[in-house]
Amino acid sequence: MTSVIWEKCLSSLQQELSTQQFNMWIRPLILDNTSKAGLEFCLLAPNRFILDWVTDKFLSRIKELVQYFFSAEQLPMPQTITVKVSAELQTSLQFRSVNRKKTQVKSRKVEEDKRLSDNELSVLHTISTSDEEARFDGISTSTLSATHMPSYPADISGSNIALKTTSISRTDVGETKNTSNNMNGGLKHRSGLNKSFTFESFVEGKSNQMGLAAAQQVVENPGGSYNPLFIYGGVGLGKTHLMHAVGNEMAKRNLNAKIVYLHSERFVADMVKALQLNAINDFKRYYRSVDALLIDDIQFFAGKDRSQEEFFHTFNALLEGNQQIILTCDRYPKVINNLEERLKSRFGWGLTIEVEPPELETRAAILLKRAEEVNVDLSYDAAFFIAQRIRSNVRELEGALKRVIANATFTRRAITVELVREALKDLLALQDKQVSISNIQKVVGEYYKVKIADFLSKRRSRSVARPRQVAMALSKELTNHSLPEIGDAFGGRDHTTVLHACRKIKELCDTDNDIQQDLKNLQRLLTT
Repeated sequence: MTSVIWEKCLSSLQQELSTQQFNMWIRPLILDNTSKAGLEFCLLAPNRFILDWVTDKFLSRIKELVQYFFSAEQLPMPQTITVKVSAELQTSLQFRSVNRKKTQVKSRKVEEDKRLSDNELSVLHTISTSDEEARFDGISTSTLSATHMPSYPADISGSNIALKTTSISRTDVGETKNTSNNMNGGLKHRSGLNKSFTFESFVEGKSNQMGLAAAQQVVENPGGSYNPLFIYGGVGLGKTHLMHAVGNEMAKRNLNAKIVYLHSERFVADMVKALQLNAINDFKRYYRSVDALLIDDIQFFAGKDRSQEEFFHTFNALLEGNQQIILTCDRYPKVINNLEERLKSRFGWGLTIEVEPPELETRAAILLKRAEEVNVDLSYDAAFFIAQRIRSNVRELEGALKRVIANATFTRRAITVELVREALKDLLALQDKQVSISNIQKVVGEYYKVKIADFLSKRRSRSVARPRQVAMALSKELTNHSLPEIGDAFGGRDHTTVLHACRKIKELCDTDNDIQQDLKNLQRLLTT
């Protein structure tokens, strides 16, 4: 019966908390079925970090709900309601011995090729012929020169991922044994890290402070409780920056550390080529010998069954060796389609953190920081003007700043709000066209399932009034229309009504997590 009680508690908490809070802190909790019935109601957390956060932020509410539902069901009240770290899950995190013999691939190369999906083979076509020749020069299926191996990808230039190649020397990582072809060779280590992505250059804000704290903790205790560290969120929000910052700091503290960053598509391409060249053992040896493996955009593994199987075994091998794994994704891992459940489960063994779009103050701080880094004088007024107009992600924000700086440099003018308007006029015009009051009404109406006609009507029921206030507040924030103009667009209402709506939504955001999450979701829908 305790399981039924916990399900009811989960249902209530899911309604009370934002999606991010529920997925991050409540969903990982499981009921301890070994607890003595009637004496103890115990929940198990997968690690100390979640335990501490739940105890501090949510345990009192959990106790209230448990007591309420026990009373409602007229069941004996448990003497204690607690949360503790699961010893079994913690052991699994660092010391679980995975029996790879049962799942080890035993088929020959021709059988391996048959198991590759079409989209795995197609990955190779995204890499130029010259690139492949550089990476696998001198290697044939009949004669494998072990001095050449699938390369480490991913030099990062700015915000774009440019796949680069290099030969790999195993002697550099202390490997002197012959390959299966009885040829000496080696793996030349290359990290793929972007040296400019550091903790010092990362701008902290409310939207990313959890991700930053987790990343810094990984540096202090690599291979520990936060292994793997799974960071998810939309495009251009700093996930890759955080990942590189961890790698750079680990490399700084340990010059001998073997740290590798790559995009998931490179992992797939390297595996496919290794299979084709009968070099899969070298591929495995390389990827499993690193101290930290950092893989970007893990969602690209979806639908690539052979790659998922190889990564599954690599993941297990690294976890057994207490080698750090950091993964990024554009969505919560549980909702990635065509991804094996066993991988989704393992992604949750460590810590899963969401990085959200930055709020206004953080966007402005990022602009000021980037301007300072290139010795450009950017006024607060200009920074806040850009931050107010560019809301979707950090990448677009920095792109806008580069355009402004270039315009100021070419015209030899100081960066003012007027210059920003001129430099970004086409971007701002397009944005104004996309974010109109009518578009806001349409998107908000669809979100809350309210007709636009209801927004314009005199109806004051809560099911209509609250969405109308949200739409007014968004119109004030996302457009340049005046309060009277906004009021007129909402059925000829007075500007004081619009002002009241804006203030009311702002107050609710400070106390109501649901409204806060609704606004974030709507802003994303309207600005991306």
